[in-house]
Amino acid sequence: MSTTTRAGEEGDASHHAGGGSRVALGLGALGVVFGDIGTSPLYAFREAFHHQHLTVDSTTVLGVASVAFWALVIIISVKYLSLVMRADNRGEGGILALTALVLPRTGPARIGTLVMLGVFGTALLYGDGLITPAISVLSAVEGFEVASSAFKDVVLPLACAILAGLFLVQRRGTAGIGKVFGPVMVVWFTVLGVLGVSQILQHPAVLQAINPINIAHFFAFDPGKAFLTLGSIFLVVTGGEALYADMGHFGRRPIAMAWYGIALPGLMLNYFGQAALRLREPGAVDHQFYGMAPDWAIIPLAVLATMATVIASQALISGAFSLTVQAMQLEFLPRLRIRHTSRHHIGQVYVPLVNWALMVGSIGLVLGFRTSSNLAGAYGIAVTSTMVITSILFFVVARNLWRWSTGKALLVVTPLLLIDLAFLGANIPKIPAGGWFPLLVAAVLFVQMIVWRRGRQLVAIALRRGERPIADALHDFGPPERIAGTAVFLFKDVGKAPPALLSNLRHNQVLHETTIVLSVQTVDAPHVAASERVVVTTVGEGIHQVVMRFGFMEDPDVPAALRSAGELGLSPDEDVTYFVGRESVLSTSIPGMHPMFEKLYVLLHRGADSAARFFKLPPEDVFEVGTHVEI
Repeated sequence: MSTTTRAGEEGDASHHAGGGSRVALGLGALGVVFGDIGTSPLYAFREAFHHQHLTVDSTTVLGVASVAFWALVIIISVKYLSLVMRADNRGEGGILALTALVLPRTGPARIGTLVMLGVFGTALLYGDGLITPAISVLSAVEGFEVASSAFKDVVLPLACAILAGLFLVQRRGTAGIGKVFGPVMVVWFTVLGVLGVSQILQHPAVLQAINPINIAHFFAFDPGKAFLTLGSIFLVVTGGEALYADMGHFGRRPIAMAWYGIALPGLMLNYFGQAALRLREPGAVDHQFYGMAPDWAIIPLAVLATMATVIASQALISGAFSLTVQAMQLEFLPRLRIRHTSRHHIGQVYVPLVNWALMVGSIGLVLGFRTSSNLAGAYGIAVTSTMVITSILFFVVARNLWRWSTGKALLVVTPLLLIDLAFLGANIPKIPAGGWFPLLVAAVLFVQMIVWRRGRQLVAIALRRGERPIADALHDFGPPERIAGTAVFLFKDVGKAPPALLSNLRHNQVLHETTIVLSVQTVDAPHVAASERVVVTTVGEGIHQVVMRFGFMEDPDVPAALRSAGELGLSPDEDVTYFVGRESVLSTSIPGMHPMFEKLYVLLHRGADSAARFFKLPPEDVFEVGTHVEI
């Protein structure tokens, strides 16, 4: 008779360990969460007038300022902070976490559509991660050109150099740099507010923009241009998804405290200040953000803006790394090489392939588009699409998880979805002007993610052909000779004999005194409690079936988790040999996937990192056993 026990470490620490005061967390949130949205004043208000060639008068200026104000209030304060961020997956946020939250509670007929939406939204965020560093850094260094035309020829080289340096230091981790992120952003938002107040005092009538009637007047004056202007003014909320994605690092309340305490006031004062400058000087400078500052302050302001944009870029880059790890754990991407840059914070990772791809893409965008104004034409379509998907998934969570009635869910979500769709529609004309680029990036990644997911399913089906329970397989080979030591055979299907185990019995006719058949599973929650980490089932003398569970945001350290299982009796210096299967996948005419996609899967499979490295197995103790799989 088999016996089952659970093993784990005592005193499971929350992934929010360390915590600190809410003030400290709020300060940290300023440095990480609000970098993207905090640098939007560099270009958002300017582009609203530039792209649509709006007539500068009180109707248009107050209308644009009012749209900016209410977009921040409705999308950030209401949608994300008050609603979406309550849809956390055990404390974690982000579109992949939201997708994982939805999947187990939906019927089979709807799972496919929801997966596709969540995966496409994830792919879109990579496109955003390419453009944000490029447009942020470029718009900041353009301030030097405003200060003096002598800087005109160094803007592009300087922007490229800053981006290259930013990506080159990623391998060192962000812990040291992160200590100064918060204070720098406090200075940045304070300067935004001071600049805005200096202009508002010269034209206080601009505060009328708080009244939403100005939006109605703006649309009545020129409905066509007003609608298309939404595509540019939407740039004021481009960091909204970051609030949700980074919730697990800081918590909802510290993020809200930082937002209402300093970020929102600084942004709104600055946007109203830019509006006041437009009203006072209808033919204002192209770079109206810098136009608010006195001449002597432009270069220091450009330096500060560059620091803020580097911080904004760092948040997007780190987010792309974390997103990649989540996608790998949920089997939407092949295993990639990951380096952990902190001994204390599991979420601080470095993914070399993603880093270099982002660097090449961002520098290529700077060289290709050459100005932040041109880049603004490509910016927004990916973010608006992701926000629409988030609203749809939130509706499903509200109905299925929170048990809201259909009427209540529609009453709350429909207005938000209509606003998201309006911004998306206004961004669609940007596609020919550069908006096609993030969509192309997202489409390529989306195909790869879906093909990898489907390919893994087909490989699993192929491996299950001829599978036998562990006890039956051992019986067929008779009582094998037992040798000293511990062997761990990694195999996903619980209760089945791994091909590596069968090969060892067939060729060597031996079995280790302690034989562990290990199934490593990634659950749909971001973290798993230590007490629930390992489940041990004894299936025979010295033979154990072990199920090891990790959350999709955790680092799967198999040796450490095995030694935490006291029932297995493994000592710290135990000599353990790991047997890992490595499939050689061949594309065939067997029905399952289009031949072109099969070839793509085979290519992705060949480039995947080894399971041994991914699960932190000591390389000198690993045996890889090859298996041919036809799909």
